[in-house]
Amino acid sequence: MKVVITDPAKDSLREIFRYFQLLGLSKKGRSIRLAIYKKAMLLKDNPFLGQEEAQLESLSQGHRRLIEGNYKIIYRVIGQTVFITDIFDSRQDPDKVKPYLP
Repeated sequence: MKVVITDPAKDSLREIFRYFQLLGLSKKGRSIRLAIYKKAMLLKDNPFLGQEEAQLESLSQGHRRLIEGNYKIIYRVIGQTVFITDIFDSRQDPDKVKPYLP
């Protein structure tokens, strides 16, 4: 399997880092970003590791999620590719999950 991190997911990772950078906690931001990336790479060998994402179920696109700390890694499996579509801080309003469809 190939894992592709979409542009919206990359933007979310940048926002996470910038948030901690503004707090003067760049090291923590990098650490969180790395932990999310490592967790996402588990999908190469186990694409159905995560649970179905209830917030996006109505789209019928097969979105799934992995949890890393306070963050949801939202993804879809299409053929032999896993698309990471969003990184979502689960402390936010769940209705803000972005339904990016590659």
